[in-house]
Amino acid sequence: MTQMNRRIVLASRPQGEVRTDNFRLEEAPLAELAQGRFRVRNLYLSIDPYMRGRMNDAKSYVEPQPLDEVMLGGAVGEVVETKHGGFAAGEKLTGMFGWQQYCDSDGAGVRKLEEARVPLTAYLGVAGMPGVTAWYGLNKIIAPREGQTIVVSAASGAVGSVVGQLAKLAGCRAVGIAGGTDKCRYVVEELGFDACVDYKAGNLYRDLKAATPDGVDGYFENVGGEVLDATLARMNPFGRIAVCGMIAGYDGQPVPLTQPSIILTMRLLVQGFIVTEHLDVWPEALATLVSHVAQKKLRYRESIVEGLERAPEALIGLLHGKNFGKQLVKIA
Repeated sequence: MTQMNRRIVLASRPQGEVRTDNFRLEEAPLAELAQGRFRVRNLYLSIDPYMRGRMNDAKSYVEPQPLDEVMLGGAVGEVVETKHGGFAAGEKLTGMFGWQQYCDSDGAGVRKLEEARVPLTAYLGVAGMPGVTAWYGLNKIIAPREGQTIVVSAASGAVGSVVGQLAKLAGCRAVGIAGGTDKCRYVVEELGFDACVDYKAGNLYRDLKAATPDGVDGYFENVGGEVLDATLARMNPFGRIAVCGMIAGYDGQPVPLTQPSIILTMRLLVQGFIVTEHLDVWPEALATLVSHVAQKKLRYRESIVEGLERAPEALIGLLHGKNFGKQLVKIA
């Protein structure tokens, strides 16, 4: 009997907010494995904000997600069949395996995992792409110095949570911005931030001012909109802003700056970055992150839904801030 592969493809491009009917769950037969390749059975899928941008047919840093093809994304899986000398059955790997049960690969862009050091799921979050994103933006753009104040938006998320903890390890004052009292409590009490501002409380600028009495030296941006506006107004001269994401506008909402002149008057460095364009730093960053996780210096939280068919639901929830920590899908 031919083995089948369950997979989720992009059926249509969203007009505004993402809907479940933008996706299609389908089955397709697995072809015979070719020489020089191996087959991975996915265990966990990574759900990330960048996926929303790739669903649009628009100019960007990468080509759009093709219609009627498997949704692209990172995953952790196990080798179940191999005709490749460098990969053995049973090895655990991470790579861009996509929203599907099985994926064939030639090994390009694939990393073998040390399951004994940290849990497999951590390699999709704190010890994976989100962690490296946090490490790069903080160290290479913000370049924090001891005693400085570093602010990060979406502070309870997969990237923001790592930024603040790394800032604390560098001797800085870490201030988070998150949505809701539970997330803010987690950021302070479990992650060790010095303060966290609840943007849903209705007093964003006032509360941020109280949390940053000496102003802001570095800002890690994940959100945009009013959160960026409020933080810009607290920036110190020659402050640095690492722009990782603008999730407030991912569904097409306008996210204008109300006080752009602050960038000039405070002589700010504002730099966007795409972490996959800096592969040269990944080995250093990953070694540091894995070590910190293994030594319990970095804490993290995960939101896990079970079942491949729930991946669209997980992405929609992420885009609306319903996740708490790193969003994953466990393949049943």
